[in-house]
Amino acid sequence: MTANPKKALIIGCGVAGPVFALFCKRAGIEAAIYEAQQVPDDHAGLFLNVASNGLDVLRTLGIDTQIEAEGFACSQMVMWSGNGKRLGNVRNGAAAGQGAVSVILKRGVLHRILREAAGRQAIPITFGKQLIDITVTDEQQVIATFADGTRATGDFLVGCDGVHSRTRQIIDPNAPAPTYTGLVSSGGFSQSTTVPPTPDTQHFIFGERAFFGYLAKPNGEIYWFNNMAYPGTPRRSELEAIPQTEWQQHLLGLHSNDQPFIKDVICATEGSIGRYPIYDIPTLPQWHAGPVVLIGDAAHATSPSAGQGASLALEDAIVLAQCVRDIPRLKEAFSTYERLRRERAEKVVRASRKTGNAKVAANLVTRWFRDLMMPLLLPLFANSTSLGWMYTYKVAWDTSVVEGVGT
Repeated sequence: MTANPKKALIIGCGVAGPVFALFCKRAGIEAAIYEAQQVPDDHAGLFLNVASNGLDVLRTLGIDTQIEAEGFACSQMVMWSGNGKRLGNVRNGAAAGQGAVSVILKRGVLHRILREAAGRQAIPITFGKQLIDITVTDEQQVIATFADGTRATGDFLVGCDGVHSRTRQIIDPNAPAPTYTGLVSSGGFSQSTTVPPTPDTQHFIFGERAFFGYLAKPNGEIYWFNNMAYPGTPRRSELEAIPQTEWQQHLLGLHSNDQPFIKDVICATEGSIGRYPIYDIPTLPQWHAGPVVLIGDAAHATSPSAGQGASLALEDAIVLAQCVRDIPRLKEAFSTYERLRRERAEKVVRASRKTGNAKVAANLVTRWFRDLMMPLLLPLFANSTSLGWMYTYKVAWDTSVVEGVGT
């Protein structure tokens, strides 16, 4: 297999792809990004949490200040019952003085910031490149073939193409399919003069029949989402085919007995209400094969319930770049990357699934017990010490993987 690789083909221009390319640039490795979407969509999706551990990666690239400027600093989460009882607080990120403050921002904004950062470094990004096949030559060059008939050749290929990764399907056709968690996420953006701003805070409501989260910016804009139990294994296209008025009425019905302002926020939504079935990947037998490797959701998709999906992808990007930089042969570099990342990533996936499972209570007794116990349990099991492993992970770019990476 190629020693001292000089060119990376990166499939996907979401979070991990541009950041890995930027670290390749620093390591003297050429990189080119290929994205399946025809054009950039800076309004795609809802919003996400870039946790303090993810921001530490972006600080290494000097991008953290722009993220903080365009996002919403959020160091704490406040939990409520559906009838307005305060259940407790949970810190969102590292304890004060131990890391950056986590930031919430629109997914499309994050994609734009990272894409533009790659562009400033003259890293080529080509849209409309849907991967259909990967081949390896006798000389151990990797060739990516796209749906439009074009090809690209490099020394190795990095699949950053998400939970339904085509790269993963190619290198391991028998890999476990993503698992539907039983929840659908829905949400959007509203404008309100009645909901007060929530500085530095995101609020979560354990409703009677669904879970609701929101934050309110000083300008009156509200970011909101709902998580609901949804039967079967719905496809996103199926959910989006439901007329918006019908979907909105379904949401209003789910929250009809919860805090009244929820209805106002949902009704004030500007534009479409997003609908996303939530999948995760608890484990895969392999993260790499030959000169091809997976990172981010392609390797270990996590539900959004822990707020760590983007940050795990950012951690993957810097660690993989270090491994390729420091270890001459790709097989050993990829194996080291997987060894350094697998245990942590899968632990986050499990924690996120556990959090998601608690969002929707099955019956009145379960809800009563949850609302009774949560104020007692949160200080014990959701404090800065117990969650420190998640938020204080740091990678020193200038440290060789031979010396150790990720603490």
